[in-house]
Amino acid sequence: MTLRSSEVEGVDLIILPPVRDLGDGFRVRRALPSAHRRMVGPFIFFDQMGEAVFRSGEGLDVRPHPHIGLATVTYLLEGEIHHRDSVGSVQPIRPGEVNWMTAGSGVVHSERTGAEARATGGKLFGLQAWVALPTAREETDPAFAHHEAHKIPFIDADGVRLTLIAGASDGLRSPIPTFSDMVYADIELTDGARYQLRAEHVERAVFIVSGEVEVLGQTGGFASGELVIFKPEAEIVLKAKGSARLMLIGGEPFPEKRHIYWNFVSSSLDRIEQAKRDWQDGRFAPVPDESEFIPLPKEQSSVPVRYP
Repeated sequence: MTLRSSEVEGVDLIILPPVRDLGDGFRVRRALPSAHRRMVGPFIFFDQMGEAVFRSGEGLDVRPHPHIGLATVTYLLEGEIHHRDSVGSVQPIRPGEVNWMTAGSGVVHSERTGAEARATGGKLFGLQAWVALPTAREETDPAFAHHEAHKIPFIDADGVRLTLIAGASDGLRSPIPTFSDMVYADIELTDGARYQLRAEHVERAVFIVSGEVEVLGQTGGFASGELVIFKPEAEIVLKAKGSARLMLIGGEPFPEKRHIYWNFVSSSLDRIEQAKRDWQDGRFAPVPDESEFIPLPKEQSSVPVRYP
């Protein structure tokens, strides 16, 4: 993971996340955590999944694995993922919909291509984020909620379509219950369209999914695959060079440090050690009707292993 310098006033860091090939043509671009920045607001993990193209009979197979101390947010741009978890949820997710899974004290889930999509083949492209929970809510009961696309608020004007996945921004508030101040938005821009990034949250970043944007009144811009982290209180206007798509993330930072190991997040190292022992010893509740699982990694790495 490397950094890129920028002349744009108000930019703190520009991170160029590496692309990791996980086999069968499936690639992820991991923007958070990085050696340069662990979190943006409550966001502690941010992956771009794909774009992958599966042939007939192929698909995604993320075997059951555990989480603590966070909420996972899955948002697709193309394709479908079939979610199953240890609280009994069985839910396909499609573009524009939102899966919000609160791990809290501990949850196990799998993510796979459903039977129908696997039979025909097709594309998979989307984002997955982890939102760390406040210290007082880290041990909350696990839960899962699916939100249909037509229930997610949006603004569509002057070549800008902003879909507010979670939190609050630009006069909108998402119906998805969250545990802390945050923003997570999908922003689509037509050629030449402008979006004003306001100082509504202490920490903010945009991940450029596709296209390029320049900064109005300044020299410099940002390109596809870059995570751009802004300074607190900075307000700039982004202008699309051709069509572009951005993901806006951010929120209030936590006062306590967060530790991350594999799929576990906590303010306590002891709690992470306990979660590791619990997974090794089979004390997490299983995903019904699934016998496979991802074992605890042998290597002692603080970088989460999100996919097998």
